[in-house]
Amino acid sequence: MTVVAVVDDDGAGAAAAQQQEEVPPGRGQTVCVTGAAGYIASWLVKLLLERGYTVKGTVRNPDDPKNAHLKALDGAAERLVLCKADLLDYDAIRAAVDGCHGVFHTASPVTDDPEQMVEPAGGGGGAVRGTQHVIKAAAEAGAVRRVVFTSSIGAVTMDPNRGPDVVVDESCWSDLEFCKKTKNWYCYGKAVAEQAARRAAEERGVDLVVVNPVLVVGPLLQPTVNASAVHILKYLDGSARKYANAVQAYVDVRDVAAAHVRVFEEPAASGRYLCAERVLHREDVVHILAKLFPEYPVPTRCSDEVNPRKQPYKMSNKKLQDLGLQFIPVSDSLHETVKSLQLKGHLPVLGKEIPAAGLNGVTA
Repeated sequence: MTVVAVVDDDGAGAAAAQQQEEVPPGRGQTVCVTGAAGYIASWLVKLLLERGYTVKGTVRNPDDPKNAHLKALDGAAERLVLCKADLLDYDAIRAAVDGCHGVFHTASPVTDDPEQMVEPAGGGGGAVRGTQHVIKAAAEAGAVRRVVFTSSIGAVTMDPNRGPDVVVDESCWSDLEFCKKTKNWYCYGKAVAEQAARRAAEERGVDLVVVNPVLVVGPLLQPTVNASAVHILKYLDGSARKYANAVQAYVDVRDVAAAHVRVFEEPAASGRYLCAERVLHREDVVHILAKLFPEYPVPTRCSDEVNPRKQPYKMSNKKLQDLGLQFIPVSDSLHETVKSLQLKGHLPVLGKEIPAAGLNGVTA
């Protein structure tokens, strides 16, 4: 029960109200983030610490230098615990989840290797088994009120029968047979893992909410180059001489982290949440990069000069907007991706930095 005291001194009342408002929303709560050193997870850990949570992050080796960026985050010394855990080791996952009020399951292989993405027939590893371990651990821990699962657009859009006028939303699922036929094991694995998570959560009475990010761009916290950063880097370092006749949806990594926190903290959140800012053709992407960074050898020709230009599909991010998330424009995200790659030594600095004001008007 909350007791509200009425005081005559308006100043004292206002000060007390302000003090109450400044209490971090995560104070007194402990959450687990799997794969804490990853691209999305690093930003998620940062945001959770900023909001007052105590974070238990699973990593393969807490003493690995590649985790130094996590230990350097504000609040990490007091409220970050790195736990040695492999997703295939249930006991280690169970220990990491113990005492937590929430779990963010972000760890998953980014690969087209079917044995890593999908449960092999022999009962070995895979994204599916790791996900099942996390759901089971959350159920047995007792205090976990919600699990937020990081899925992917790969579980949503791989459907050859979807019409061009269909708006992609949370009701859409990738066609598993089509994924197998085209050997797209990443999308197949993401869809199967998400479905397995939903079944396991329902069977064990776990409150599960899913975030489905599209291709994630934006600044890096971790020292290594992740797969989506390579997607941008190749257009700047000369390794890609042409761009593909393809379309892709993009979103900023900071928005993805914010989406995870919002769906965890909002009691009414449920189901899936597509996390996307906009859909662009590759030509649009290189056009933005060339305007922002003309000093790099950005491709000017398409690898497919025969077929018509692919048209962007329609996508809805209304569910996250309804939770108050305002998405960072993709041009800003691309600019900060490049600046981050430069800062971390993955891309040589060839010219002067474009002022932030110079981003105005830079569109696809």
